[in-house]
Amino acid sequence: MSALPRQSPLRLLLLATMLSAAISACGSYRSPTVNKALQAPAAENSIAGAPIDQKRAADQTEADSASPSTVPKQQPQLVKTGTVTVTVDSVAQTIEKITAIARQQQGDLLELQDQLPQDPGSHHTALLQIRVPQQNLEATVKALTQLGTVQQQSISAEDVSSQLVDNQARLRNLRKTEATLLEIMNRSGSVADVLQVAQELSNVRNSIEQVDAQLKDLQNRVAYSVLTINLQQATTTMPAQPELQKQVQETWKQSTHSVGEFTVGLMKLGLWLLAYSPYLFMLILVAVVMRRWRSQDRPIVSNPEPPTSS
Repeated sequence: MSALPRQSPLRLLLLATMLSAAISACGSYRSPTVNKALQAPAAENSIAGAPIDQKRAADQTEADSASPSTVPKQQPQLVKTGTVTVTVDSVAQTIEKITAIARQQQGDLLELQDQLPQDPGSHHTALLQIRVPQQNLEATVKALTQLGTVQQQSISAEDVSSQLVDNQARLRNLRKTEATLLEIMNRSGSVADVLQVAQELSNVRNSIEQVDAQLKDLQNRVAYSVLTINLQQATTTMPAQPELQKQVQETWKQSTHSVGEFTVGLMKLGLWLLAYSPYLFMLILVAVVMRRWRSQDRPIVSNPEPPTSS
């Protein structure tokens, strides 16, 4: 018996690619044997010249018209999100209640932004995001609306059924291609061919990881719904008045600070005067000399004697 010719790994790789394309189209393919079996009764009837049974045709028509209703319809895969804006009496207490509601509905707290009022007369606000199972979405929204006065409420849904079906089909085809490439790797071949198949196998596995991650993300978004809650306190928060002791301490601190600044100012003035003291001394000396000189230049007027009486 002669040995069978050994197939090249490159040809096998091409065969694997063609096999993957054929698998994706196998759902719409019908074998010639099945076609022949379906066409055989019609051929026999045409040869024998026998008319088609009307009752059988009517039964067949009725069965065809009833068959779609018997096929169960697939439920749409929806990604639901919601937003609720509520005015409450106390934001701090409401945050604790929302956390308790999320735990009660088998959910989780995803985000919390507590914005305390910074200016007098401003409102205390907060933003929360929780995730709950989709079947508990309506019950969660109902519980949230009972926390205060609802200002805004909305729920949106996105149908991702086609995306799920596409990703599942892509994942099945990629796994079949991976299995085929693994079979090729187990066969003998040149080093270049093996490296080329290994590179193709790595690309296929990367695609499998990406598609699998996208599929899991879609399934997780369908299973759990995200709710965004905006809280606003009804009354404004006024700043607390400082105590008497704090006021006295603050006044003493300001007064000592003022005294310290005044003392430092006097010291600086003294240093300036000390630095300019020679010039000041010269100016004083010149002033004294000029005064004496003017006093010496004035004529001395003698007092006249009073007239004597005769």
